[in-house]
Amino acid sequence: MSFVHLRLHSEYSLVDSTIRIKQLIPAIVEGGMPAVAMTDQHNMFGLVKFYRAAMAQGIKPIFGVDVLVQDEVDESLLYHMILLCQNNTGYKNVTKLISRAYQEGQVLGVPRVYKQWVEETSEGVIALSGGRDGDVGYSLLAGNKEEAMQRAQHWSKVFPDRYYIELQRTGREHEEEYLHNAVELALAHDLPVVATNDPRFITADGFDSHEARVCIHDGYTLGDKTRVKHYSSEQYLRSADEMIELFKDIPAAIENTLEIAKRCNTTLTLGKNYLPEFPIPEGMTEAEYFCKVSEEGLEARLKEMFDVEADDFAEIRKPFDERLKIELDVINGMGFPGYFLIVADFIQWAKDNDIPVGPGRGSGAGSLVAFALKITDIEPLKYDLLFERFLNPERISMPDFDIDFCMDKRDLVIDYVARTYGRDKVSQIITYGSMAAKAVVRDVGRILAQPYGFVDRIAKLIPFEMKMTLTKALKESPDLKELYDDDEDVKELIDLALSLEGLTRNVGKHAGGVLISPSTLVDFTPLYCEEGGGSVVSQFDKDDVEAVGLVKFDFLGLRNLTIIDWAVKTVNKLRDKKGETPLDISKIPLDDPASFELLCAAKTTAVFQLESRGMKELIQRLHPDVFEDIIALVALYRPGPLQSGMVDDFVNRKKGLAAVEYPHPALEKILEPTYGVIVYQEQVMQIAQILAGYSLGGADMLRRAMGKKKAEEMDKQRAIFMEGAQKNNVEKQNATEIFDLMALFAEYGFNKSHSAAYALVSYQTIWLKAHYPAAFMAAVLSADMDNTEKVVTFVDDCRQIGLEVIPPDVNRSKYRFSTEHEGNVVFGLGAIKGAGESALSIILEEREKNGHF
Repeated sequence: MSFVHLRLHSEYSLVDSTIRIKQLIPAIVEGGMPAVAMTDQHNMFGLVKFYRAAMAQGIKPIFGVDVLVQDEVDESLLYHMILLCQNNTGYKNVTKLISRAYQEGQVLGVPRVYKQWVEETSEGVIALSGGRDGDVGYSLLAGNKEEAMQRAQHWSKVFPDRYYIELQRTGREHEEEYLHNAVELALAHDLPVVATNDPRFITADGFDSHEARVCIHDGYTLGDKTRVKHYSSEQYLRSADEMIELFKDIPAAIENTLEIAKRCNTTLTLGKNYLPEFPIPEGMTEAEYFCKVSEEGLEARLKEMFDVEADDFAEIRKPFDERLKIELDVINGMGFPGYFLIVADFIQWAKDNDIPVGPGRGSGAGSLVAFALKITDIEPLKYDLLFERFLNPERISMPDFDIDFCMDKRDLVIDYVARTYGRDKVSQIITYGSMAAKAVVRDVGRILAQPYGFVDRIAKLIPFEMKMTLTKALKESPDLKELYDDDEDVKELIDLALSLEGLTRNVGKHAGGVLISPSTLVDFTPLYCEEGGGSVVSQFDKDDVEAVGLVKFDFLGLRNLTIIDWAVKTVNKLRDKKGETPLDISKIPLDDPASFELLCAAKTTAVFQLESRGMKELIQRLHPDVFEDIIALVALYRPGPLQSGMVDDFVNRKKGLAAVEYPHPALEKILEPTYGVIVYQEQVMQIAQILAGYSLGGADMLRRAMGKKKAEEMDKQRAIFMEGAQKNNVEKQNATEIFDLMALFAEYGFNKSHSAAYALVSYQTIWLKAHYPAAFMAAVLSADMDNTEKVVTFVDDCRQIGLEVIPPDVNRSKYRFSTEHEGNVVFGLGAIKGAGESALSIILEEREKNGHF
């Protein structure tokens, strides 16, 4: 005989467990158990991760949740009930129930369900009574056996042959009293019993760490004598043999765990994508409509870029038509036209509603279809941007457009999508916060009641860098290691912190991810929200929602788009007064001498991506004089290229201090814009295509392999490259050197599509600074007027470029920074510390009505 744990909280319960999924499944295997249920409190956050981990180890995963059921009379009473998904219908019902608990049942941040809700979603669900913390247990411990019997009979009708009286022996208060009464009730009314151990930690020695986690969540110290202790040291993940021994007097309670495990058969479909449907005109297929609007979009773009009446126009457009056909065939073949149409639709809506949209971001700028549909504003052929870097026909994966919107109006676009596709089909995505090194040290110090100064000193010894761990800190910080070895209090604190580090502790909202589902979202993921039903997010994180087939759209906020928008509006007011046509920032020439003069002088304070001190130094060394150089600047100013000597090589070649050499004559066209240096990932792909006959899809696979540096995959790719190069009459020695060179640069290579798109935003900001400095700096100052340090820096820059800065003036200043003419910036009243917006609005309103003070 074996045993199955049917009630278990993981770290994703957030409140009371130190069980990590990666440790849980191996422990289940070692404990001789064939299956396990994960029943987190109020949520199913970790369900996909749990399912994958269990299936990978040959363990049967059972989905469940620990819900709190509201008492019908006393609102302060909440009873635990364990709901297990018997089949896929049960899984959908539990998903609906837990989503409803957040959307309609939250009180003081705690979601609860009502009896009627449970009754409505009981099909396909097996229920455990909740032990002494359930409603039946509460009545038994209150001595009200009649009420306990009525409650048990009610639930056994709601869950016919699917309701079990839960028994536990974990050494907690009143547990044995409850157990005897519960067994008596079960025998009297022919109800099955089931044993659970309600684990909260993996091994018996994990109790102290678990108690620390509970205290961190509840705000107590470990030594607080008033703290109510809800858990015991027996709530570890007992093995099958231990549980059989513990319940040897009630063998049915063990047998029923196996029976329930056999009855629970839920499957998750992973890796299949479910795209929302885009409304298509009658009489057309989605693919036909997609081709039609893409071709029309390209026609419009070509008319903007070229003289369509010119004799050579047919020859000029030929590569565009060929590229469009290739992309359309791939997109339709992969089944993604709806994705492109949806993105094009909400971007067009944003543009129609005066919401600035970025020219592109990430590899999506390499698609001509995206350019034709006005998803992006970078012409990919001109800059050798590759579609296969975005969507590889040889590696099926979802397209992923990251779209930048004006920071202030991004939420309006998300609201439009929710209105268009239905609010029940649109949500944002959850993120999980974990106990990071510095924070967990401070938390543990607090619950150990250590003095603040003592804890602060230890926390400050942990190096401040991304992904820092305590183990790494002990290696990198000699002072911390010395304290750890010599001071018992420090050792106790850090050892306890190490046991908790990395545990999930809270939830947040993904910066830009938005889901659009083909049917109601709860068909795919449970939902989480704030009390009152606002800010709905999926309970699965971005990786897990994609695994269950939902498509993620990234709506990102970019402050510089807001700055450009404000500056252009100010410029157009000034131009209107002079009777000039409005400025269209998307139509400015990319070879403007004044802009490059300002750029080469490194007067790039407030210029997007080019304003840091290090970047200014690089600009002064490089002297960029064409737009391609700005694209390269964005790609090169990163730790890898800077430390590898690649930047020095690039600068010296551009300035003629070093010879521009190409690894092979056939590569001159590809490497000419970067003076023979491999800077971009796209160049690695093109080299493989030209020298070794790779398809661009295959070349993308090569690029990925080089980035991951897996020896086996690299050997395989080297053989393919060498064979292809030999067929193209490339000398073996030269081919070997080029492959090694590609492998080296692939480590530092940057996505040119992203660089080009962001370089365009950089160029637009420097163009505005060169031609309309007052309007631009007023916008920049307004965007950061809450940050006094930045305001001081920008005001100083205004003076350096010859602008007069008018101090705060009750008769001249507006709430934001403004400009009266092209030579001055008027200080915004909103930047005055301590001056509230509501008070200032009254002053400005009075001035508007009755004139100057």
